[in-house]
Amino acid sequence: MRDTWRRPLGTALVLIALLSAPPPVVAQVYRVAALNTDQIRTLDRARTVVVLPAGILEEHGPYLPSYTDGYQNERIAQAVAEAVAARPGWAALVFPSIPLGTGGANEIGRKYAFPGTYSVRSTTLRSVFMDLGDEVGEQGFRWIFVVHGHGAPNHNRMLDQAGDYFHDTYGGRMVHLCGLLPVGTVIDALREDGLGIHAGAWETSTILFLLPGLVAPSVKEAEAQSGADWSALVRVARAASWPGYLGSPRVATASQGAKIVRALEETAVAYTLKILDGLDPRDIPRLGDLARNSQENVAIDEDALQHEKQMLRKQEEWLTRKKLR
Repeated sequence: MRDTWRRPLGTALVLIALLSAPPPVVAQVYRVAALNTDQIRTLDRARTVVVLPAGILEEHGPYLPSYTDGYQNERIAQAVAEAVAARPGWAALVFPSIPLGTGGANEIGRKYAFPGTYSVRSTTLRSVFMDLGDEVGEQGFRWIFVVHGHGAPNHNRMLDQAGDYFHDTYGGRMVHLCGLLPVGTVIDALREDGLGIHAGAWETSTILFLLPGLVAPSVKEAEAQSGADWSALVRVARAASWPGYLGSPRVATASQGAKIVRALEETAVAYTLKILDGLDPRDIPRLGDLARNSQENVAIDEDALQHEKQMLRKQEEWLTRKKLR
């Protein structure tokens, strides 16, 4: 009689234990927001890669969400984290996305107040990532990969400088991954899109693939805002009726977006692993530096910095008036 009730009870206890046990960990991808102090302390500083995803809140015209860059960056960051964690003994520590960037595409047309763009000054962006680098570096971490793809030259230079500061101060690597030329220029151009650098076929395709519900159905009626070169794009962006995009979003497709996203993921992962294996990221050309070869880009940057100085002056005058300085 004893065996007849003990066996079912034993089986039930085993089932309860199996159901209540946490799922097996396949790859060590941790979310810092979910960890406590003791859990963070246990991480191997030499073999933990801190992944900082981010995205500017930037107008993308009437068809795409303002966080378009961020959605793409989060996807790339996840691929990078999983690739790092797939290495035996390595872990990835992923931070929440940071919705801060500088240099919305509206600056191309000197339209500094534009619905959908909520950026910070370039020096503020640099300070944010230098501050985070200090926090991470002081705790002993030596690997940081920033995933913050966005085309504005000032934006890219600020993140490059934050990374250089981390290297010089802590001897580690803080890599602005999407600012590396081979990673940041994975673009499969479409003819009608012209030089579709912003919210055109390229970005519309990626969002059609990632989050199709966020693309306005009226995109199929979008008129092309194309140009063959930077001078033409500047003229388009400065028109009073400019809708906020450059290119031809109506020719976008989800299948094209899938190809673009896969190419971005594969390239970002490849360079992440090369850098972990010893490649010096400072030997790789940078987007921010390349932009200095374009007179149009240089002029846009200088105008944007002058606008930033005006905003800073307005803030400093208020602080002085309130005796807060």
